Amino acid sequence: MSNLQFQNDLDRLIEVLPEKVRRFINYDNMHDVIEIVLDIGRVPEIRHSGGHIEYLGTEIVVEGDIRYITDRIQNFTSDNRSGISGTLHRISAIRNRQGKVIGLTCRIGRVVTGTIACIKDFCMMGKSILFLGRPGVGKTTKLREISRLVADELGKRVIVVDTSNEIAGDGDTPHPAIGHARRMQVSQPQYQKDIMIEAVENHTPEVIVVDEIGTEAEAQAARTIAERGVMLIATAHGNSLESLIKNPTLSDLVGGIQSVTLGDDEARRRASQKTVLEREKQPTFDIVIEILDRNTLAVYKDTSEAVDYILRGWPIRPEIRKVEKEGVEVEPLAMPAPQRQQTISEKIEELEQKINPTDSLKFSFSRQKYVKDVKQFKKIYLYAVSRTIVEKVIERLDLNAEITRNLDEADIVIAHKNFAKGGAKILSTANEYRLQIFYVKTNSMSQIQKILKDALDITETPDTLQGYYDDAERALDEAKAAINKILAGAENIELQPQNQQIRKLQHELVEQHNLMSKSVGEGAERHLRIVGGQDYTVK
Repeated sequence: MSNLQFQNDLDRLIEVLPEKVRRFINYDNMHDVIEIVLDIGRVPEIRHSGGHIEYLGTEIVVEGDIRYITDRIQNFTSDNRSGISGTLHRISAIRNRQGKVIGLTCRIGRVVTGTIACIKDFCMMGKSILFLGRPGVGKTTKLREISRLVADELGKRVIVVDTSNEIAGDGDTPHPAIGHARRMQVSQPQYQKDIMIEAVENHTPEVIVVDEIGTEAEAQAARTIAERGVMLIATAHGNSLESLIKNPTLSDLVGGIQSVTLGDDEARRRASQKTVLEREKQPTFDIVIEILDRNTLAVYKDTSEAVDYILRGWPIRPEIRKVEKEGVEVEPLAMPAPQRQQTISEKIEELEQKINPTDSLKFSFSRQKYVKDVKQFKKIYLYAVSRTIVEKVIERLDLNAEITRNLDEADIVIAHKNFAKGGAKILSTANEYRLQIFYVKTNSMSQIQKILKDALDITETPDTLQGYYDDAERALDEAKAAINKILAGAENIELQPQNQQIRKLQHELVEQHNLMSKSVGEGAERHLRIVGGQDYTVK
């Protein structure tokens, strides 16, 4: 908005203020004003964006001052809001217990351009975007600019569902700030969900813009819109993605949360409890953007992945994008991620990279001897199976396959056997899709490798990969068997000699089962002794 246009709009607001307030307003100091506040019995205030409060004179506001303003604006709606036709200003009322207006908040509406410069590439992808942030950080301002961008520059059919006329201003003609986007007004907030559905059914939009999704019914309406293939741009109550996940009313916007019981092996692999929270379905929004301040945004480019990581306590790095005052995009930054304890499976992978292996530990095979069926590329959906190990097997064996996060894109499903008879919803859905399901007994390299070969119809010559079994994994399997014997009543079991790093993994596995172990022997013969009923110090 030009300075002239902003001053013209500001004049429209100042005209409705009493003279004793108007004469103290300095136009030169209004560029960062958020709102003008008038409460009966107090001095009028101007509140600036930096938190500074400026008092307008010394006379207190009286009932006549409030009446002077309300007589010059439209009647308040059920949400106690009104506006000035042709502007973006919003006037909200505070009432006493008898319904009498005793205070007014005059929110300054302005068009600020360049606020989405750093995320313009996301806005032009055609993906649904959800904005989160505390009040006053510019969520609605960004919706206006995106509406204009998508309608004018991309030429798409855009409908703005405008509750209380916050996005496109008061009056029957939308404010020029939204460009050629069309606007559907919502008379009362409780009807927002109905207008959202009506917009899709009656006006064939390609994009729908909604401000402040705040109820379960509105979240369901948003899902309905997204499932019809309409791009959805919206804001929601909540400061961060993590707080939204914990909000039972709105968590459906990011896929919903359900409680899942893991098998013993999977729970140990994740180093978690057996009952965990997981995402229930595909998120309504493809991208989530947290507005940290007016010029700093944290972007989660894949909502599904971000929610899964947060629920599992894994580190997640949103991409930080900034805009300088001149509108220049700053190099994207990465937020520091919290540290988490490595699982046994991850330590095995790290071991493969760090230890100096003997010939028996080295993995080698001849690709010329390895034959795979290249007739069809396969997409694999995993359920309670280690994604890391599957990706590693696919890479090592150069398989003609990849992992997908969407069940409806999958050609086959690989699931943990513990869920075969549990009636898991995802497996029932896979059966409905007539997908072939393969089950693994454990999340081990050899087991997953065998199932992948069966699932992908791979043939191999007798000497290819025969007998291959990772030494570290074999050592852990030996430790697991010994642990089971100890739990069954055995007292002392000694394992095969291993190097120091593999013994450390075995010690940690024993500790997870609340048992004691000790390294005994010297040099190449040093090995673990697992005992029951005696207090040995782990070394």
